[in-house]
Amino acid sequence: MNQKLSNPLLEGQLDFIVECDKMKSVLRRTMLADYSRRENDAEHSWHLALTAMVLQPYMPEPVDMAHVLSMTTVHDLVEIYAGDTFAFDVEGNRDKADREERAANRLFTMLPQAQGEYFYMLWKEFDECITPEARFANACDRIQPFINNVETKGHTWRLGNVTRSQVMRRTGLVLEVLPVLEEYVFNAIENAVAHGWIIED
Repeated sequence: MNQKLSNPLLEGQLDFIVECDKMKSVLRRTMLADYSRRENDAEHSWHLALTAMVLQPYMPEPVDMAHVLSMTTVHDLVEIYAGDTFAFDVEGNRDKADREERAANRLFTMLPQAQGEYFYMLWKEFDECITPEARFANACDRIQPFINNVETKGHTWRLGNVTRSQVMRRTGLVLEVLPVLEEYVFNAIENAVAHGWIIED
């Protein structure tokens, strides 16, 4: 921010808001469904939140949606510094946890301590994927780019030479948390394999 305020806590919070604008410039490999360009992290987070709202009625167990939506908003903020790591990039995922932990410590300390700790807790809970809310949020985080891959003829699958077993592992959590999607996922994978968008292994 370009000015000093008498309230240093508010100043830090406004600085954080400005810093998070950078999320709009972090490009993912996922293409928009109309195939016009790659989506950015901010667009992904919005689409993820919307996906969770739409799919929540299919959850077999109740979840706190306010908490889910808070996690979806915060979950990729660390990529402002750590960058987006492609889910199927084996090498890139080796140091992903360390890069993102450093990024979280750098970013969330811009906030007042209690608020920064809360944001960190949301990010960590999503990352650990243990609570019902985190598992649901993660399932939605995996199905959203899956849907975009289906709509773009396997764009990122083809780029990464992704195999059937890799996609099945990635969607395993989706099917555990939202079994209603089983028909859609299996049919989409079979079609992708048939068209050569996913490699049979």
